[in-house]
Parts: sequence; C-alpha cells; structure tokens
Amino acid sequence: MEQNGENHLKDPLLQADGGGSGASPAGASPRKERKTRKVMFNVRGISCASCAVSIETVVAGLKGVESVSVSPLQGQAVVQYRPEEADARTIKEAIEGLNFEVDELQEQEIAVCRLRIKGMACTSCSESVERALQMVPGVKKAAVGLALEEAKVHFDPNITSRDLIIEAIEDAGFGADLISSGDDVNKVHLKLEGVSSPEDIKLIQSRLESVEGVNNVECDTAGQTIIVAYDPDVTGPRLLIQCIQDAAQPPKYFNASLYSPPKQREAERHHEIRNYRNQFLWSCLFSVPVFMFSMVLPMISPFGDWLFYKVCNNMTIGMLLRWLLCSPVQFIIGWRFYVGAYHALKRGYSNMDVLVALGTNAAYFYSVYIVLKALTSESFEGQDFFETSAMLISFILLGKYLEVVAKGKTSDALSKLTELAPETACLLTLDKDGNAISETEISTQLLQRNDVIKIVPGEKVPVDGVVIKGQSHVNESMITGEARPIAKKPGDKVIGGTVNDNGCIIVKVTHVGSETALSQIVQLVEAAQLARAPVQKLADRISRFFVPTVVVAAFLTWLGWFVAGQFDVYPREWIPKAMDSFELALQFGISVLVVACPCALGLATPTAVMVATGKGASQGVLIKGGNALEKAHKVKAIIFDKTGTLTVGKPSVVQTKVFSKIPLLDLCDLAAGAEANSEHPLSKAIVEYTKKLREQYGSHSDHMMESKDFEVHPGAGVSANVEGKLLLVGNKRLMQEFEVPISSEVEGHMSETEELARTCVLVAIDRTICGALAVSDPLKPEAGRAISYLSSMGISSIMVTGDNWATAKSIAKEVGIGTVFAEIDPVGKAEKIKDLQMKGLTVAMVGDGINDSPALAAADVGLAIGAGTDVAIEAADIVLMRSSLEDVITAIDLSRKTLSRIRLNYVWALGYNVLGMPVAAGVLFPFTGIRLPPWLAGACMAASSVSVVCSSLLLQLYKKPLHVEEVAAGPKNDPDLV
Repeated sequence: MEQNGENHLKDPLLQADGGGSGASPAGASPRKERKTRKVMFNVRGISCASCAVSIETVVAGLKGVESVSVSPLQGQAVVQYRPEEADARTIKEAIEGLNFEVDELQEQEIAVCRLRIKGMACTSCSESVERALQMVPGVKKAAVGLALEEAKVHFDPNITSRDLIIEAIEDAGFGADLISSGDDVNKVHLKLEGVSSPEDIKLIQSRLESVEGVNNVECDTAGQTIIVAYDPDVTGPRLLIQCIQDAAQPPKYFNASLYSPPKQREAERHHEIRNYRNQFLWSCLFSVPVFMFSMVLPMISPFGDWLFYKVCNNMTIGMLLRWLLCSPVQFIIGWRFYVGAYHALKRGYSNMDVLVALGTNAAYFYSVYIVLKALTSESFEGQDFFETSAMLISFILLGKYLEVVAKGKTSDALSKLTELAPETACLLTLDKDGNAISETEISTQLLQRNDVIKIVPGEKVPVDGVVIKGQSHVNESMITGEARPIAKKPGDKVIGGTVNDNGCIIVKVTHVGSETALSQIVQLVEAAQLARAPVQKLADRISRFFVPTVVVAAFLTWLGWFVAGQFDVYPREWIPKAMDSFELALQFGISVLVVACPCALGLATPTAVMVATGKGASQGVLIKGGNALEKAHKVKAIIFDKTGTLTVGKPSVVQTKVFSKIPLLDLCDLAAGAEANSEHPLSKAIVEYTKKLREQYGSHSDHMMESKDFEVHPGAGVSANVEGKLLLVGNKRLMQEFEVPISSEVEGHMSETEELARTCVLVAIDRTICGALAVSDPLKPEAGRAISYLSSMGISSIMVTGDNWATAKSIAKEVGIGTVFAEIDPVGKAEKIKDLQMKGLTVAMVGDGINDSPALAAADVGLAIGAGTDVAIEAADIVLMRSSLEDVITAIDLSRKTLSRIRLNYVWALGYNVLGMPVAAGVLFPFTGIRLPPWLAGACMAASSVSVVCSSLLLQLYKKPLHVEEVAAGPKNDPDLV
C-alpha cells in the first residue's frame, strides 16, 4: 500500500546545470545538512544572469537556506533549506518580492498524516471537514471517515504542516488530534532513566540521530520520553537502547525501557461515551422535574394545585420553576448545539445542530415570552413549552450516547486483530555453530530482523518469520480463516498472531513492527474504512439540501396551521386546552424541525462498511474499501486463472516416456540441467523429479549438470547447451520454432497425455525428440463445489490460462466451467476481460497476484487468492489470505449482504424522515387526533440514528454461506455438484 502519497509527485528534483550559478550561506551545520529539503520553482521574468544573481542573493540571505541555484536558460530555481527554519512558501514570497512571477511550485515529497476528528455528527459534518482540509494550501488529498471519526491527509510538507492542518479543522468547528504521520511506519517509544537535565536529553538525541537507519527523533523533556523512527533493515530497538546506554559518561548512567503510550482511540471513545452519559444524566436532573411540573402533577389534584399559585399577576409558581429548571438545560448542557450550529452556518452549510438549536430556541423563547407576558398582565393566560425544550435536548443526548456506544462496537473486529500479537517472546542466543547457548524473555516490540526465537506448543507466534528448526502445526484461523492447523517444517513461513499447536519450533524473524502481516492487515482495513463507497453519494446529495428543506417545511407547517386557525378553517375544539392556534401551530412546526434527522443518513453506509471490512478481515478476506464492496455485489462473470487458482499450484511429474535408447535417468539429468536456471513451476517439478529418481538409483547428489547459452522462450519452454548438446525442453510450439520433427508416435502420446488434463513436456536432444514428461497439477478439492455454488448465485465462471487447449478443456470439464480461453499470455488475459466488459458485464478476476497483475487491475474487481503474508497487493481490490476458492464466494456473498444492509439502513433512515415529518406536521391530526409533541419527535430522531448503527452491527453475525459448508462435508466426487 502506498504510504507517502502518489509516486508521480516524488520524482527527483531538477539538478542545477552548468548554465546556472550558485550561492550558499555560510555556517551550515554538517549534522543538519542531511535534514535539508530541496524545492524547485519555475520563475518567469528572468532575462539575464544579473536577475539570477539577485534572486540567489536574496534567497541565500533567508534564514535556514543552505543553497540556491538559478538557471536563467530554463527559468528555474532549486533551493535547499532546513525545514525547521524555513519553508517553501517563504522562499516563494521572497522571489515574488523581486517582481518575478513564480508560476509553479513542484513538490519533492508528499507526507501523510492521520487525524482523529471530534464533533462530527452527520454527513454534512464530514463534508465540511473535507472541504476545510482541501482549502488548505499544499493539501493534495483528504479523506474523512464519519463512522471511523478519522481523516487521512496527503500534503506537501514544503507548503503546509500538520499543525496548520489541525488548525484548519479547528477553525471549521471540530476538534482534531494527530494519530500518526507518514514517518510512523516503524517507531519505538522509550522512557529514559538517569537523565537529570535538558543537556542530557540533547546528548542522547544527537547520539541517536547519528545512528545509521534512524530517520527521526522526538524528545519530551518534561516526560523524559523519546520517540525514535527507524529503518528496520538497518537498526532495531535493542541497538537504540544500547546507543542510549553508551551515550553516558561516568559517573552518569543512562538507560531506556519500552514505554507504551495510552491508546488514544480507546481513551477518547470512553471519554466521549462518559461525556454524553454525564450530560444526559445532568439534563435528566433538570428535565424530569420540568416534565413532572408540566405534564404530570397538573393532572393530579390536589398534588399539583400548588403549581397554579400566582407569584405576580398571572405568573404562576409552575411557570417560574419550569423556567428556572429549563434554562441550565438550554444554555449550559445544550451549549454544544449552539457551537455546532454557529460553526456550520459560518462555513455556509447546515447540520443537525442547526435543527436542534432552531427547535429548542423556538420553544424556549416563546415560553419566555409567555412568562413575561403573564408577569406583566393580570388577564393574560398562556401555555409555556419549557418541557419541550428540556425534554428534546435530553432525548437527543440519550440518542447520541447510545449511538457512540454502538459505533464503538463497529470496530470490534479490528480491535481484536490488533490484540493478537503476544507481549513477550523467547529470544535465543546462538553460538557460531548455530546452537542455542541462552534464552531470554523480551518484549515483542524489542525483536529485530534476523533474531532467532523459540516458540513452544500453545504459544502465539510473536512476529513473522521462517522456521529453521523443528516441526509443528500452527493454527492460522485468526489471520486467514483456515480452520485446520497448518503443518510447518523448516523453510515454511509463520505469521505473527497465530498459535503454535503441538511442536517446538525455532523461527528466524523476517518482519517486525508495521511490516508484519498482522500490521499490514490492520493498515489495509483502516484504509478501507476511510474510503467512501459510491452508494454514499446518495446521502451526500441529500445532505446538501436536507436541513434547508426541513427548515422551510417547518416554517410552512407553522404558517399553514396558524393561518388556518386564524380564519377558523378547522373547529376550535381541535385546539387543546390552555393553547391557542398560534401555540398549536408552533408545536407542529417545532416537531417538524426536530423529527428530521440527517445523522441516520450519514451513518447508513460507513457503519455497514466498517463492520463488513472488519468481519471480512477476521475471516481472511481483506476488502479494500467500500468501492470494492459495492462493485463485488454486481459481479456477473468471474475469470479464473488455472495454475495456482483452480489447481494447487504445485505441479509434479506423474509419467515419463522415452522415445530413444537413452536411459531415463540420463534423459532427466539433461532435462534438469537445462531447467535448473528457470523459476517456472514446471521446471521446478522436473528438477524435483530428477532428484527423487537419483535417490531411487542410489545417487544422493543434488548437483545439476551445468548449462550454457540458457534461454527462456515465453509460453514455449527453455533451450540450453548441456554437456555439449543442444537441449530443448518445452511444448510443441518450442519444437516447431527449432524445426524439430514430431513423429506420429509423439503426437499420439501428447494427445493421450493432454486428454488426462496433464501437460506434456517434450525433451529434444540435438533437435531429436528423445522423451516426454507428463506433468500434472492437481485440482483443488473445493474447485468443483465453488464453481457450482457460483453458478447457483447467477455468476458465470470462465477459465483463462496460458496452458494448451487440451489440458485447459479437460480441467474446465472436471470443475464444470463451460467457457475456456487457452494459450493466452498475461496481457491477453487483460484483453479478454475488456472484451467481456464491453458486453456490459461486471467482471471479477481471481489470480495469484504474481503474473496476473495486468488482469487483476483490468477487472472491475480483482481478487488475489492465497496471498498469505503478502497482503499488500496493489493490483487487487480484495485480498484472500487463503488459497481456498470458497473465500471467493465469501467475498461476493459478504459484499451482497453488506449492500443489502446499506439499503436497509437507508430504508430506516429515510423511513423515519419520510413518515415522521408528515406525522409531525399534523397530517393525521384532523382524522385521528394523533399529534407528535416536540419532545416525542426528538426521541424519534434520536432513535433513528441508533437503529441504523444497530442494523449495521447485525453484520457481525455474518457467517460463510452455509451451502458451501454443508456441501464440503459431502462426498468428494459427487457428480451432481461438479
């Protein structure tokens, strides 16, 4: 996955040519020189060498500039500067101050940062944050995830900085905290010991910066902690700790230990939940008495009679108490809605806070008007609505509390993945002969590449590595979804987070930190959850005009009922006691304002995508975002590669035939000598067969005959000179290229072999065919079942392979595939996909992610199967960790279930608004007397968001299609299934 932005933005900068002159300020620090940046400007108006000199003089005089070179011929300036003291914008302004036009600023690099966004409630909020980020100069790309509450920003560090980006988000009315930056790829947090002064920390920092492989060092003098970003290929955390210890001069003593910073995401989520809960409880403390004094006690005589005692003129004790109790709810507890509405309106958009602020203010200030009127009049009688304002805010806070609790559960699958790796590992120290001389239990975070660790039965594998000693079975179900333990022997890879079952194994560490498969899975899923699905566009379009439409509808509702009441269009008995037509109309208008909920619409897609991608990851199906999810559910045709996809991918020689008097062993020795330099699976099969044949004849030598003039003929075979003989090993096409005669006996044998779904490899010595090897790549046991099940889903299967027609047709017939394309190279596969797309089909490609990259990229949905530890396959949209074809079905089925859930979420979200608004506007009131009071309308609005999130959470119950599991338990060769 691309970590630092777009590659085309990172091309090397123009180097100064001979036509340019140069200037360099004095006093440049040699240590800081390696921390400089280069930037190039296109400058218009340079007419002569003196112009170039003037630019160089001014720019070189700027603080932090190391060197400047201006080319009058090309009109370009290259500036090298220290980023902590200068930036590209200052340099650009200095050149413009000389009356030159700086047309273009070409960036050398793109930085990436991830930010936690606080205060987003709906799609309008996320769009507002995105717009604010895109308006920041230097920001190239910004993606904001509403459900994840995060933003990923690609920016040019020469123009802007993380602080300016955070400031822009805060100006838009939202909070922002840095989660990580592009240089966080491998970081270690260390707590310093024995440090007594800032000078000690500076000494440690300078020592660490001088270590090869250290990219960045950040120090916290107050907390005595240090954060080091490093290259794991060059150094590691134990070496860094050793460097800190060596920096001390006696009698001082420095040490460092691992320091785990608090998990910001979890801490903030718990804080947000606690904050909403406390606000709701405080709101209830005031709102419940207001509700009792307004709706309950007045109905119960004589307990509520005291509320009607008059304090002054017509103002009663009940009015006064309701006013006093409602005011803290409106202005203290409800202050968040004012702040949110202010920032929204300032940015020129509207959100839920605007609706809540309008509705509660209308109820509150009308009630204040009633109280003041009663206070100053002896005859005025009116009904206040303080309970509407207080109860409305309470119900909305309750809804937000339930929503954040539910949203926290949408990332449960991802949280479980991050917790799979064990905290400690058993590090072995080896002698020169490779024997273990000591064992040390250390933190997993201190492991470095090429360390050797011991894993006993029942322990988790701490990091990725290769088994170098011992045999065992490893349970990889938590990573790949594979239920059966996988046998591991020397040379096999193991994945961090998996569980060693029954044997002790010695493992050499190959990947640590963010490079492990587990870390890459988490990164991939997090990126997927930030990506916006196309179906989300519906909510985005609606959100733009939703709130203004609701405000207009609420005003028209109030106006319609008020005018109807003034002209006696409806009977007077419709108006409840203690109300007049204005108050009834106002209640209807407020109900329309608060029943409409844009939040539920905004959460409908991202919460479902978030749960689905997390659930898929736990089952070994890594989906790269909502776009891949949405495309996968439309797939009508799937193209399968043969080798490694439909077949196991480990071909072996199953039959031999000699057409001359040459002994079989000599024939195979010569063929293996020619094939030894090839990486093709068929070549490896021939070499392995030759080794086994030698063992049968009593020879245990692995040495192959030396070959000269080795040449690969793509799609045909290989040629080489072995023992002074021209060896041709390949198919019929290779023989025809070299004009080797093919007898009828050979032709007949080839036909028989290919009809058995085997590949016939011909061996010719000095242009005479002397023998043939039949190579078979067995089918995967589930291939027939998977093709049959895909057919039942309405998806047609097509096989495209580079193998010969006879073998391809035989394989296709065995698994039940009707359409076959054979003898096609990788580029031809991509062309076949485009042909199908031209017919209007949505096409998926299933390949092994190695030689199928062009086809995977050309397909609407690319599925890389059997990726194992190599999860960051750029060409694929969906990465399948296992080699099982059942996961292809899982990926498509999960996408269909997710899209169905998203549609259901939209039904919930739109249903509340489409049905709720007419009821709130009083459509049913003339016929049934049913009226939706504002406080109840607010409860309905809160319930809509909670129901959408809970609907998405039901995807946590997803299981792989039951039909596949049931069939898998059936007979292996059931003809009805093939």
